[in-house]
Amino acid sequence: MDLKQLQYFIAVVEHMNYSKAAEKLHISQPSLSNAIKKLEQEIGSQLLERNTRNLHLTEAGQLLYERAKMILKNMEILKIEMDEVIVHGTSEITIGVMESIKHWLPKVITVYKQIYPQMKIHLVDILGSKRVKKSLRSYKTHLIITNQLIDDEEFEVRCLYEERLVAVLPLHHPLAAKDKLTIADLCNEPFIISTEGFQTRQDILKTFENAGKDLNIQFEIERFETAVSLVRESLGITILPENYLQGPTAKTIVQKEIDCPTFRRNVYLVYLKNRHLPFAISQLIDDIDHFFNK
Repeated sequence: MDLKQLQYFIAVVEHMNYSKAAEKLHISQPSLSNAIKKLEQEIGSQLLERNTRNLHLTEAGQLLYERAKMILKNMEILKIEMDEVIVHGTSEITIGVMESIKHWLPKVITVYKQIYPQMKIHLVDILGSKRVKKSLRSYKTHLIITNQLIDDEEFEVRCLYEERLVAVLPLHHPLAAKDKLTIADLCNEPFIISTEGFQTRQDILKTFENAGKDLNIQFEIERFETAVSLVRESLGITILPENYLQGPTAKTIVQKEIDCPTFRRNVYLVYLKNRHLPFAISQLIDDIDHFFNK
């Protein structure tokens, strides 16, 4: 049994039709039929039950199909890993990021590039737990920095830091005069919140629900930058992570602490446990971890 035979078998199963599978594989139907018969002979068991109209997997066929998909997937992964080691070496890394890390990640990269000046770094937005898992599993990213807690044995998850979620108000908003805000202060204001699938949205809604308060949601956004722009124009208020509000942004709005202990979140560094990572990439992971856990 070889990889080509497994590819042929998977194509037949996925189409349950020899003609369509042969067309996809760019081979003749008789050649495909002979390849499957040869595979059955080598295994010593029938894999497909045939009648005049349909094909059906036997128990042995179902087992082979499941295992064959895993084998081919692992071969694809091996090719990617070998390309990284042999072809690209340690020249490229892709990191999934979120907006609120924009003020500290460049500091880590500046130090890192002094040791690895040849490293080309791709930064891509990855938001939502499903996208985090999919991106890592498909080898689109080497590591991801996220506030999504990924509870899955496939992934290594390191907690980098905890940060407050703070209220963001227009400069001359009446609530800006208060030292600290309560949930009751916020519930009647026109509110700007992230769209479905964002952890911050879930945390905010859960906190208000537990307090028995409703939010007056007027805007749903995907980027914190958009939320700040809406606040700046006095179109509403929002709640954002405090690390995002550093630098020039802080001068254009007012941020206030909220008197609620649950308005905090953790930020994690996540990567696949079993993926081979070249030393230079592993070093960046350690550098990020060390930046917060000195």
